[in-house]
Amino acid sequence: MGKTSDLTAVQKTIIDTLHKEGKTQKVIAKEAGCSQSSVSKHINRQAKGRKKCGRKKCTSSRDNRTLQRIVTTNPFKNVGEIHKEWTAAGVSASRTTTRRLMKDMGFRCRIPCVKPLLNKKQRKKRLAWAKDKKDWTDAEWSKVMFSDESKFCISFGNQGPRVWRKSGEAQNPRCMRSSVKFPPSVMVWGAMSSAGVGPLCFLRSRVNAAVYQEVLEHFMLPAADQLYGDADFTFQQDLAPAHSAKTTSTWFKDHGIPVLDWPANSPDLNPIENLWGIVKRRMQYARPNNAEELNTTIRATWALITPEQCHRLIESMPRRITAVIEAKGAPTKY
Repeated sequence: MGKTSDLTAVQKTIIDTLHKEGKTQKVIAKEAGCSQSSVSKHINRQAKGRKKCGRKKCTSSRDNRTLQRIVTTNPFKNVGEIHKEWTAAGVSASRTTTRRLMKDMGFRCRIPCVKPLLNKKQRKKRLAWAKDKKDWTDAEWSKVMFSDESKFCISFGNQGPRVWRKSGEAQNPRCMRSSVKFPPSVMVWGAMSSAGVGPLCFLRSRVNAAVYQEVLEHFMLPAADQLYGDADFTFQQDLAPAHSAKTTSTWFKDHGIPVLDWPANSPDLNPIENLWGIVKRRMQYARPNNAEELNTTIRATWALITPEQCHRLIESMPRRITAVIEAKGAPTKY
């Protein structure tokens, strides 16, 4: 508080006004909420007409606007590329100055959020689905068993290019990468409800309708017995080809299990996606050497998931639905 640079514009105005009225520095300091030395330095600086000390800026306001436009136009460029384009526009500045000014503008280098690419028809269906389910209670959602597959790798590897963005721009479309479903990989199937998680199934081959029905028979049914007992429940699944196959629909009818209608490309509506995220974050420092160690690590981490965590995620369904309605069907932060 001993530096005049710490004073706000309001404090400086109060000091100037009271000083003109002939108040003492002690009184002024009390009224302005700062130290007496700060008041003294500000008054002396004003009296001497001194300007702010320090090296003169090497860029103008126009140069700074050019830099901001470059970053905003293509936020996926690195500092070197941005600096090169900026200096090509006639600005004389170092790479360090470029990075510092970007930071002063509020830009931070972050890993971009990945969201599914939705077309107009899919957004419309998501919005209709959300409006249809907006009055569902926590009790109704607790009767839903959510399921999904997720990819686990021995090494989490490079997470892709980073993006320059400001605080609050994580969901800005220009700062996000679009994802493509079903990349070639080994997948793990799992299920959850508000009561906890079911057993995992490690998928070692391409999942077609027949393989998926085996998963349902040997893993989903035991999970239902574990989580619901004799109580009724509704099963949730996405619209993967194996899930929406006619033979799979017949399997559900034969077993008397209702399936929740689900909009396409909507991982943000599925709380189990957040559960996979929890598991992967807990595993981020694990470095299994082979597939067997990887499976062991996944099982051990999955077993640490508590019913309380699952219950909190299920309770988020009304908020997820509200977010989809407010976004008019577009991807949400979840």
